[in-house]
Formats: sequence, C-alpha cells, structure tokens
Amino acid sequence: MSVLKENPDSPLKKRPPRWSDIWLKKTKPLKHVVFAMQLQSLASKDPKSQTLIPHFANIDRTLLLSDELLLKILSKLPLSQRNPNSLVCKQWLNLQGRLVRSLKILDWNFLVSGRLITRFPNLAHVDLLNGCLFSPRNSGILLTHRMVSMQMRYGNCSNWELLEENLLPVEVVDGGLQALANGCPNLRRLVVINASELGLLTLAEECLTLQELELHKCNDNILRGIAACENLQILKLVGNVDGLYCSLVSDVGLTILAQGCKRLVKLELSGCEDCFDGIKAIGQCCLMLEELTICDHRMEDGWLAALSYCENLKTLRLLSCKRIDLDPGPDEYLGFCPSLERLYLQKCQLWSKKSLRALFRVCEAVREVVVLDCWGLDNDMFTSASVCRRVKFLSLEGCSLLTTEGLEATVLSWLDLETLVVVSCKNIKESDISPALATLFCNLKELRWRPDAKSLLSSSLMGTGMGKKGGKFFKRT
Repeated sequence: MSVLKENPDSPLKKRPPRWSDIWLKKTKPLKHVVFAMQLQSLASKDPKSQTLIPHFANIDRTLLLSDELLLKILSKLPLSQRNPNSLVCKQWLNLQGRLVRSLKILDWNFLVSGRLITRFPNLAHVDLLNGCLFSPRNSGILLTHRMVSMQMRYGNCSNWELLEENLLPVEVVDGGLQALANGCPNLRRLVVINASELGLLTLAEECLTLQELELHKCNDNILRGIAACENLQILKLVGNVDGLYCSLVSDVGLTILAQGCKRLVKLELSGCEDCFDGIKAIGQCCLMLEELTICDHRMEDGWLAALSYCENLKTLRLLSCKRIDLDPGPDEYLGFCPSLERLYLQKCQLWSKKSLRALFRVCEAVREVVVLDCWGLDNDMFTSASVCRRVKFLSLEGCSLLTTEGLEATVLSWLDLETLVVVSCKNIKESDISPALATLFCNLKELRWRPDAKSLLSSSLMGTGMGKKGGKFFKRT
C-alpha cells in the first residue's frame, strides 16, 4: 500500500493570508505612504541614498490622499480661501464644486447645457431669477429693483412693465426646471420667475426634499403645481410688482395651495389680490403656519377677519401696504389670533383709524409691536393700540407725527412693558416727559431713547463734559 505525500511546492497548497496582504490589498494610497516611509528609512541608513530626498520633496503629497479626505480638509477652510484653492489644480477645482451648496444663476445656457450639474453636483439652494431675463450686454442703462438688477435697452424705457418683454418663454423656463430637477434631487430652496404648472410638477416629483420656494409672476394656475410639493415649508408668492410685471393670485389659487401644502410654516404674499376666503383656507388647512407676511396687498375689504382662523400664527408682518382693510366689519365678527406674539408694520400707510383699530383688535394677544417708517401714525391712531394689554416690547422708528403725549397715553396702560425703543420720532420731545413716564422708564429692563438727532448727540457726549455752553473751557475767574 503506497502513501501519497504532499509536495510542499505544489500550487494546491495555499498558505494562510498575512495581515499585510489583507491591509494593502485594495488600499492604493496606503501603498504610497509605506513607500515613502521606506524611502526615508533607507535614506537615514545609507548615505548614498541621500540623493533620493530632493526628488521625493518635489512630489505632490496631496495625491496620496483620497478625495473624501481632501473634501473634509477643504471644508474646514474659511470661505474666503475656497475660491483661491480651486485654482491649484483640476482635482481641487472639482472638489471645490462639490462643496458649493448655494448658487445664483446668471447665464441660462449654463443650466440647460448640463455644465451646472457637472460643475456643482451637490447644490441645495438655486436662484434662477436673474438667469430668466434677457439682459443685453454693453448697455448703458441699468435697472435696479429690490428683487432684480438687469441691463436694458434704451427703447424699453417707455414701457412701464419692463420685465414682461425681457423674460424667457415659459417653455424655456420649464425645460431648465426639468434639467435642474434631474440633476439636483436634493434641492431644498429655489427662486424662479415665469414658470408654469408643468415645470413645477416636474420639480415636485423629482425634488422631494424641496422645502423653500420663491415664485415670481405667480398666478392661480401655477399654484396647482406648487400644491404637489407636500414637504414645502417656506413659500413666497409675488403676483403684482408695479412697473415690472402683472399677474393675478386670487382666492381660488390660495385654496388650491392650502389643500396641497399643509406643512407650510412661513408664507409671504406680495402683490396678491386674494381676500377673506383665501386667507381662511390657509388658516384652516395649514395648521403649522407660524409666520404670515403680507406685502403691498390688493386684497378686498374684510380680509382681516380671516386671520382668526390662523390659530397657531405667531408672527404677522405687513410691509409696504397702501391700506390695511377699509371695511373690516363689526368687532364681534373679527375674532383674534390667540397665539400671536409679534406684529411688525413697515412702510405702511396708516391713514384709516378704523383699519388700524381692527388690526390691533385681531392682534390683541400680541407681545411685541414694531412700527417702522409708517406714514400717518398720530396720537389718535396710536391710542387704538391700548387694546393690546400683553405688550412687553415696543419699537417705534420713523413715526414723525406721534408726540410724547400720545406715546404716554398708550404705554402707561401696558403694565407688562419691559423694552421700549424710540428712534427718529422728531415730535417726541424729552422736555415733555411727565413724572409718570419717567417712572416707567426707570422700571424698564431696556430703554433705547433717540427720538431726534439732538438726543443722539447728547447721549453720545454724556460723561465727556462737552456740550455745556463752554463751561469746561471758559470759566469765570
């Protein structure tokens, strides 16, 4: 009987793998690091190998690092250094593009050609407003608005709707939205103008994480597409802008919007023509709504009563409104917002006492009141704010018709007042302050008192000894 012996040199016998084989099997950068360490050890032992050091010093050692590690290093650098670093090499340029999250598009071809997605694959915030405009180059006329800045031809100066003729066609804008949706599925914020329902539907289907949308030249039909964005939380709708473009947002569109976007937290309506039914639908369906901004509204009378349906509303902002509500209706139908904390009025025309009284009645639970550069707020108008008994913070700036007497009559009724700010109210005089108002000032936690330039000068010179009619330099002997 013969016994078959194993041949030690036979390929059938496999030796157990060593840790070094497993460690360096698929780790290319580590091989470069080990090679570099070997070079250094050899150079320290063999004097003849010292000539290898200068050659190794000329090697770009960043090539030994993976893209993921380089991304972590570049992301820790300040924003001011990221653009210069992108000029080092093509690899760093591509990595820098992966770090960019927000971008404003000025050239529409950059989007539709696909270069935008290739250059910046991880975009989350995109502004297409200026890219949707025809802007002729080498033009000597520059149109600047709070929303847009563009160059224009001389012949367009006579047209009072300047953007109407300089907008890209709706089909082109929809094509760009489709390209953006396919390339940026993680898009979170978008600003666009002159889009259609189909373009926004494509965006809603592809970008499920879209949370913030700013839509210019909006109308009721477009709101059908926005209603498909179920995760939308912040929305700004711009309908009419005097001198730029004209569009219509009515109760029909807001009702469609309210039934689709039930997770809205912040809503801004600018130049919209809705009224009671639209605001009511928003309040009944969007139960998470906390902030409502109404800018330059064209709403019909009676819309103030609809605010009482916004039960969780915490902030109400009225901006650049030529009127508030000329016919708000009886007080028993107004109701009030029980959760409202902040009322903000800026650049509004407060010439109707009936409107302002109804506004404060709806906002009677407010704790912070800010009035900035509002025309028409005199003593008689401001007394209607005494219905708000819970006010803790009051800021008045640019209220030139209000006097010290009118201010005192209202703030003395607010027993919870803690902070008072009075800036650039020229008819409020320090000489008219009564003992009761002075006592109130002493009990405040914070007081900022600069009603005019003289008060500002005296407060800045306090403690310097100056401003005392030469008493410091011209003393009698």
